[in-house]
Amino acid sequence: MCRILVCDDDREIVEAISIYLTSEGYEVVKAYDGMQALKALKEQEIHLLLIDIMMPKMDGIHATMKLREQSNIPVIILSAKSEDADKILGLNIGADDYVTKPFHPLELVARVKSQLRRYITLNSMGSGKEEKNDNILTIGGLSIDNDCKRVTVDGDEVRLTPIEFSILHFLMEHPGMVFSTSQIYEQIWEEEAIGADNIVAVHIRHIREKIEINPKEPRYLKVVWGQGYKMEIPK
Repeated sequence: MCRILVCDDDREIVEAISIYLTSEGYEVVKAYDGMQALKALKEQEIHLLLIDIMMPKMDGIHATMKLREQSNIPVIILSAKSEDADKILGLNIGADDYVTKPFHPLELVARVKSQLRRYITLNSMGSGKEEKNDNILTIGGLSIDNDCKRVTVDGDEVRLTPIEFSILHFLMEHPGMVFSTSQIYEQIWEEEAIGADNIVAVHIRHIREKIEINPKEPRYLKVVWGQGYKMEIPK
């Protein structure tokens, strides 16, 4: 059973979210500020974090930054703010998705399920099984193993979040092809791309920082101005 940590200083919101998630078969852990959330993350195995931005003691931004120092579990930011700048801030510090209050509970549940599918696939929920496989894509010194969910650059393993892994795998499956931000978003998030440009761009930047020697002059993940992104085959 997946365990989800819900953190918001509004206890009614926490209770409401808990009811919906519990009805879907998830176990819910509750926290009401960032400090409590980090404590729960240390004491229990958590598979996804839903966290509000504005909270006392420690806000969601700083709590997510602390979490990302040691964990790649999916993080969905909750906030009453809807401006693009706030969404980008949440993504920049390591969140995987962003839901604006007020939200429809069924939409939130759908986003939770989507993020958990990627996380479970990427981590195999601790099964510990590693088998030799041929499902490996290699471009230059970059390799991605879709069975073991492992990425290496020049032989060194790099750690990607589930969203980053999905984007990289998609682009590596189609080397040389250019995809718009809308096409990437619809492929990865499996929903209509509305205002997706900044969201995709932030994740692309994070991937570059992990796989490129010089992210400002990438060898692999190239931008095609006015069109989108492609996976370049180095010469």
